[in-house]
Amino acid sequence: MTDFSGMIDGYRRFRAGDWAAQRARWAELAQGQSPKVMIVSCSDSRVDPATVFDASPGEMFVVRNVANLVPPYEPDSARHGVSAALEFAVTQLEVSELVVMGHGKCGGVHAALTGAFADKAPGEGGFIANWITLLDDARAKVMAEHGTGPEAVHALELECVKTSLTNLRTFPWVAEREADGRLALRGAYFAIADGVLHVLDEQTGEFSPAV
Repeated sequence: MTDFSGMIDGYRRFRAGDWAAQRARWAELAQGQSPKVMIVSCSDSRVDPATVFDASPGEMFVVRNVANLVPPYEPDSARHGVSAALEFAVTQLEVSELVVMGHGKCGGVHAALTGAFADKAPGEGGFIANWITLLDDARAKVMAEHGTGPEAVHALELECVKTSLTNLRTFPWVAEREADGRLALRGAYFAIADGVLHVLDEQTGEFSPAV
């Protein structure tokens, strides 16, 4: 599938296959959604959460952006796409789990570490540069420990997940629900090279392969 015509071919296969085979399921979904999990993941075309977790339509509420970042709580009149999705999933759909999934070979994280788009105008990388300033503190920590090589990129990919989890807890409705047990926050990391999912233990700060 390389262009829109290929997408249309895929749609036709879907209509003739999965949609027809699961007609009752689609009829149910037409009445509304009730996912139990929200996923914050990267826009990278290689890390589709539905594929990684073998999920069916209606099972996960997903928001994707550059470097799977969650900004801190900022109650102002600016337009906040991630915050709006988070608010909808937590307060309206009442998901019980919220997962931040980072991944290997993340271009956004690499740009944050190298400053590839620093001082660029919008249309030349300026929007990207502004967005990934969310990683400035994590970047400084990683560079102090690992420099700027491949090891540092990997370390910042992991710190990126932790940064988003920290920022999630600045949202009042997230913190409140986590405190009373209605919501669990989790961190994960998908390694593109070997297809292994790693899960964060927040007590130790370490990621371990899912078993």
